[in-house]
Amino acid sequence: MSGKPEVATEGRLDGLKWALVAILVAAGVAGNTYFTEESVLYRALALVALAVAAGFIGLQTVKGGAFWNLVKEAKVEIRKVVWPTRQETVQTTLVVVAVVVIMGLILWALDSLLGWMISSLIG
Repeated sequence: MSGKPEVATEGRLDGLKWALVAILVAAGVAGNTYFTEESVLYRALALVALAVAAGFIGLQTVKGGAFWNLVKEAKVEIRKVVWPTRQETVQTTLVVVAVVVIMGLILWALDSLLGWMISSLIG
């Protein structure tokens, strides 16, 4: 054993990669500001190209690889979710609306009662 973790050797150039990502983002901001006279379409395409390049470089880092792994695992977990049927969704929505209306009426009645009591005390 060398005593150093493997991640440290794999991520040796991560600082340089993140600096390159920051430079690409700064170039996008500066270029969008500098080329205000150009068509919005051309500027948007340039920004998308810079974003793709920055994203690709960011994914080559250790943190970027961990993020991509998290995205893939999240997609697997989403497939495991049991989504409610349309009928269940409608019924749940109606229950929520009914409870909100009932609670609104209760709070309105309580507010009116307390307002009437206070106004009769002071007035």
